[in-house]
Amino acid sequence: MLKIGILNGPNLNRLGIREPEIYGYETLNDLKHILVDESHRLDVDVDFFQSNHEGEMIDKIYEWADAGFFGMITNPGAYTHTSIALRDAISSTNLKNVEVHISNVYKREEFRHTSLTAPVSQGIISGLGFYGYVAALHYLAQANHK
Repeated sequence: MLKIGILNGPNLNRLGIREPEIYGYETLNDLKHILVDESHRLDVDVDFFQSNHEGEMIDKIYEWADAGFFGMITNPGAYTHTSIALRDAISSTNLKNVEVHISNVYKREEFRHTSLTAPVSQGIISGLGFYGYVAALHYLAQANHK
C-alpha cells in the first residue's frame, strides 16, 4: 500500500485556539480525521506527526524515507522560512514532498513570502485551509501511478 507521511511543524498543535481568524476553529485532530477518511477512499496509508522541534521533524523525515514511504505532505510552520536543516533533510531523501500552508502566506507578513523548503518540493499549496492537505494527498496518490 502507498505510504504518505503528514508532517506538521511548530504551533500547529494549537490549531483551533491560535489565531482562529487566520487558521480557523478546526483542530489538528479534525485535520487528521479528514485525511484518514480521504486516505481510505484513495487506498493510501497515512502517518501523522507534529512537533514543535526541528530535530524531531528531521528525524521523522528520515524514518519515513528509510521505511519506504512514497511521499509526504509538510506544513513546516515557521521553519518554512528559517530552516536550512529541514530543507536539507527533504532534499536528501527520495520522498516526494508537497508543502502546504493553511493560510495564504502571500497575504501576510513579507517574511512569510520566502520558503526555504519550496525549492525541494514538488509543489506548494497555500491559502486553501485544510483542503490544501486533501489536494496534496490526491496529488501524491496520482503521482504514484505515473
